[in-house]
Amino acid sequence: MHVVCIGTGTAVPDPAHVGAGFWVEAGAARVLLDCGPGVVHGLAGQDLPWQTLTHLALSHFHTDHVGDVAYLLFALRWGTLPPRSTPLTVAGPRGTKAWLERLGAAFGESVKQPDYGLEVVELGEAGALELPGGARLRSCVTPHTKASLGFRIEAGGSALGYTSDTGESDDVARFMRGVDLLVAECSLPDTAAMDSHLTPARLARMARVAAPGRLVVTHVYPQLERSAVPQLVREGGYEGRVELGEDGARYDAGS
Repeated sequence: MHVVCIGTGTAVPDPAHVGAGFWVEAGAARVLLDCGPGVVHGLAGQDLPWQTLTHLALSHFHTDHVGDVAYLLFALRWGTLPPRSTPLTVAGPRGTKAWLERLGAAFGESVKQPDYGLEVVELGEAGALELPGGARLRSCVTPHTKASLGFRIEAGGSALGYTSDTGESDDVARFMRGVDLLVAECSLPDTAAMDSHLTPARLARMARVAAPGRLVVTHVYPQLERSAVPQLVREGGYEGRVELGEDGARYDAGS
């Protein structure tokens, strides 16, 4: 399973760290986890075959995670030659269908009813979606919004976990247990802790439970010094492999 960090940023504009987005090649599936501002150009900038995208998985509807969705749907309609004919599956939390309808009302038919077609799947607690080539996407509820999800993708004996935005949660940590690669948020310093986001100490506690092969930290706000995050997580009591996620970083889950 191949993973590319397209956007590792936050709601704060930063040309080096655009909105959330992670490209995953799992079996025959090409999955984009979230699609924040800047992600579509980022896919092209990383020379990825964005035209072959099979699934878009949305964790929640905050703009830093979905700001490029309309552009993605538009690009798949008008930016491909020959024109795309394969439906795109969009998976997300409850409310995804209604959110896409509102998006289409704002941006027009190329987004509302693209010629290639959209298949929308709403996931929730213990949701699951079979992917082509024997891969599987599973979801868990996260304590961030009224409808927000984390994802786990399994393929060929490897597993990827993506917390997206979340507060501290034993349930989320157990859901991610044993993944080869865990992409996890760490938004704020411990002195500014809140229930809907993680801090280094809170992430460390969750990582001890999840015990991933590698922990990649993302979604770091300016209040927290980016370069210091891996060491702060270690100081929080996590002894595993941890590093800071950067736009353009590539990983092979399981290696």
